[in-house]
Amino acid sequence: MPVVPVHPPDSTKSASENPLPPLLHTPAGLAILELQGTIHFPTAGTNDSSSSTLVGKLSFPLYNPEAASSDTSWMKKIYLYVGQNQRMAGQCKKLGKPFAVIRRRINVDDNDRVGSSGDIDMGGVEGENVGGEELEIVEIVRYKIVFSTRPEPVSRGVGEEEEEEEADTEPI
Repeated sequence: MPVVPVHPPDSTKSASENPLPPLLHTPAGLAILELQGTIHFPTAGTNDSSSSTLVGKLSFPLYNPEAASSDTSWMKKIYLYVGQNQRMAGQCKKLGKPFAVIRRRINVDDNDRVGSSGDIDMGGVEGENVGGEELEIVEIVRYKIVFSTRPEPVSRGVGEEEEEEEADTEPI
């Protein structure tokens, strides 16, 4: 049976060095987004499958950065602004079982596997990490954001309130 080493998250990295895009960052880390329905995306001009599409912005109106980390009152009200005219209200809930977000780790020793004659050392011992592939835990997801109601219409004329919320808004 093949064995692939899995490494714990690097404790020296700060939150600003997160290798993932800021898709669903909450004050408690990454979260899953749970929607009831379908999001219709605008047609993209390019056929690039790696390009990202902006769905909306997450807003945490009750989040206070000065509050203690044990304060979870921010979880009770979360808004997802979809486009310019719709807002969905939801809340953050703890997952029953957390799961890991993992990625492939580039193995520095891969270049050492090629000998001077150009032959590749295949290893040969069963259970050994022959492919040189290693995995790294990027983050543990412990929360999901649930939107169980229909979108509410909103107008862009809100102005002051919207600028105030920008500080605690994440694009997704």
